[in-house]
Order: sequence, then structure tokens, then C-alpha cells
Amino acid sequence: MQRGSDRMSVHRDDEMKHELQGLLRSGHPTRSEEWNDPEPAAEDDPEVTYGPVTPGRGPTYLEALRLELARNLTRGSFPASPRELGRTLRRGNAPDALVEGLDRLPHKARYDSVQKLAVALTESGGPPGSPGPQNT
Repeated sequence: MQRGSDRMSVHRDDEMKHELQGLLRSGHPTRSEEWNDPEPAAEDDPEVTYGPVTPGRGPTYLEALRLELARNLTRGSFPASPRELGRTLRRGNAPDALVEGLDRLPHKARYDSVQKLAVALTESGGPPGSPGPQNT
């Protein structure tokens, strides 16, 4: 007989292990009722990082561009010229629109951070196929 401060009896502990066995083996919920499982986010769901998205309160073009650049560049990439940054983006398999946007920047310019690069890209019209600079 076990003595201690267990909150559950041995029988309840075995019952709980049996209930969780499917989840532990499969790695996902095994319920037959789908309504009880959480629904994954869809690709077209709005960004809700900063709270609910309301008209006029979505991420600005500059914020979205900066986020995309930060996903593909590291701190070690800076300071660099547009040509060096373009090579880094190509090696990292970045979207072509980001790489092509760097071609419009002055070749002798050097950028110290993602923020400065994003501002320069925004002022130059942004990557091809993008909506361009927005006033926010």
C-alpha cells in the first residue's frame, strides 16, 4: 500500500493514464467529436499580433516589409550595401520581390539595420508587385 500525499487513488491514476494513452502515442487529440478540438488558423486570417484588426488598424506597409526583411536577414548581415544584402537574401531563398526591390536602391549606399533598409525600400517604391508606400 502506498502512503503519501497523493491526491488520486491508484485506480484513478491508472484510469487517467488510459484516457491519455491515445494522445501521448499519436501526438494529436484523438477525440471523435471534432467540435471539441481547437481550430487551426487559416492562411487568410487577419494578423492579430497587436489586438483585433479593425478598418485602418492593420499593419502598415513599412511594418510588413520590415518584418519580412527581419525574417530573412540577421544582425550579422549589417552594415552592408544593397548588392551584399541581395546576395544574402538569395542564399536564404528569400522571396524574389525582396531581392528585386534592392536593385532600385543606390549601389553605393550602406544600411546599418533592417529599419533603415525598410525605410529606403519604402521611399523607393517598395518591392515590385507591392502596393507601394502608404501614408499612415
